[in-house]
Amino acid sequence: MSLSSSLARPAGPGTRRSPAAALQAWLPKLVLAPSVAISLFFVYGFMLWTFVLSLTNSRMLPSYEFVGFAQYARLMANDRWWVASTNLVVFGGLFVAICLALGLLLAILLDQRIRQEGALRTVYLYPMALSFIVTGVVWKWLLNPGLGIQAMVRGWGFESFTFDWLVDPDMAVYTLVIAAVWQASGFVMALFLAGLRGIDDSIIKAAQLDGASLPRIYRRVVLPCLRPVVFSAVMILAHIAIKSFDLVVALTGGGPGYASDLPATFMYAHAFTRAQVGLGSASAMLMLGGVLAILIPYLYSELRSRRHG
Repeated sequence: MSLSSSLARPAGPGTRRSPAAALQAWLPKLVLAPSVAISLFFVYGFMLWTFVLSLTNSRMLPSYEFVGFAQYARLMANDRWWVASTNLVVFGGLFVAICLALGLLLAILLDQRIRQEGALRTVYLYPMALSFIVTGVVWKWLLNPGLGIQAMVRGWGFESFTFDWLVDPDMAVYTLVIAAVWQASGFVMALFLAGLRGIDDSIIKAAQLDGASLPRIYRRVVLPCLRPVVFSAVMILAHIAIKSFDLVVALTGGGPGYASDLPATFMYAHAFTRAQVGLGSASAMLMLGGVLAILIPYLYSELRSRRHG
């Protein structure tokens, strides 16, 4: 064996490495170790602590007098929790459905290579750069019956016009849908536009040569190709809906009364303002279960597609 080939061979298990080589091998692990430890403690550690608190009779301060699943039973008997859960179904369902439909429509329009596409894309994406607090405050002004749309239309002479959803207990939750769709639909549009631009043009041209109309091409060819994008968008939007807190606080405050409460605002109100930490922790764990019910199928599908890819 030549000297050059022996030098090119990697060091075997019994070969001692120099201190510099050992440091170089361990340096990435040493750099990442503090971040990993902090993440484990402040994310998973507090998740575990919240679960422990949900099994106790904690009120203003943590108490480790375990009561089993009594807090979950109290939660299931709480009318406000069922209102918040129903609102989440209404808000989440409309939010996801409208964002998908509007985002897909905007993406299809921009995919026609229209003029000023870059400017329009920026306009559609701009709301996503704002926080939900800003969005909630702006839409609170717009939907305020005495200041916003209703006052403006009545100022034009239509005195009988009424748009008081913000103060109507039966309609307040739909104001959350309006504001959330305004903010997130541009993001969904960007996802769909990236998916459309990734489809091979030859497939569409072949369908056109076969005499297929444009709506039929999108229904039979384009939309099936966008299935992974649709799945990802649904996962992201559902995650946003379950965790929605700042938008509710800024826009409706959960009111009138608690008519527009969501589980996140329910958890905050009971854990931090009503001194019922155990009940709030139980609601937080149910919210975590909802998030996991969304994330686990998504991660499973991603891992499965990579395994078969």
